[in-house]
Amino acid sequence: MTFHVLTIFPEFFQGPFEHGIVARAREAGKVEIRIHNLRDWTHDRHKTVDDRPFGGGEGMLLKPEPVFAAVETIFAERAHGERDPRRRVILLSAQGRKFDQAAARRLGDAAELLLICGRYEGVDERVAEYLADDEVAIGDYVLSGGELAAAVVIDVIARLVPGVLGNADSAVFESFERNPGVLDCPQYTRPAEFRGWRVPEVLLSGNHEQIRRWRQEAALGKTARLRPDLRGGNPEEGAGEAAAPDFKYDRKN
Repeated sequence: MTFHVLTIFPEFFQGPFEHGIVARAREAGKVEIRIHNLRDWTHDRHKTVDDRPFGGGEGMLLKPEPVFAAVETIFAERAHGERDPRRRVILLSAQGRKFDQAAARRLGDAAELLLICGRYEGVDERVAEYLADDEVAIGDYVLSGGELAAAVVIDVIARLVPGVLGNADSAVFESFERNPGVLDCPQYTRPAEFRGWRVPEVLLSGNHEQIRRWRQEAALGKTARLRPDLRGGNPEEGAGEAAAPDFKYDRKN
């Protein structure tokens, strides 16, 4: 799978993609990441990419001309008014639809994704309306720019590319995957006792059916405690109660 990132800060990405799973995926040829400098599609000596918004207001907006020119160069068919469904353009902005695991799977079906990193107060709306296939936000908050969001989107989607994870089941048994709306269950490793806190005995029992039931109940309990909104509850419920054991097999058992 190929990711294109259109940004005014290409040097930002010298770090995020050089470590861990994404780096290994690139080395193995499973994922390709191409960083494009938006200023390469400007024509004035100052390489201007922004201007003031019509109607007044604070801040600056990314101009449409360099963004359209860049996308129509990278995805040449766009210059002829054609769209390849396997090559998708995504605008990263605070106004976009929420990026979640379902969105990652949907976007992961593409062969190439071109991520436009917004900056300043945003991007000329004509980019969202006439150029991008979708507008995406990674959360209900405002970032200084789309670069962090692009790194998040690429990391999440890259994990879904076949062959990227060493264990193919890893992506299946994570939060939001096997059972949407339920977090992953609590996980423990050695030592079995640390500072007087013991791993739940059921996990040491070797009884796979009991372990399966414990994990299911513990996942539901953790979801109710930390993310009740996933189950239709109030997202503020459970705040400050993270230590409360709320599943059948108490941590002390």
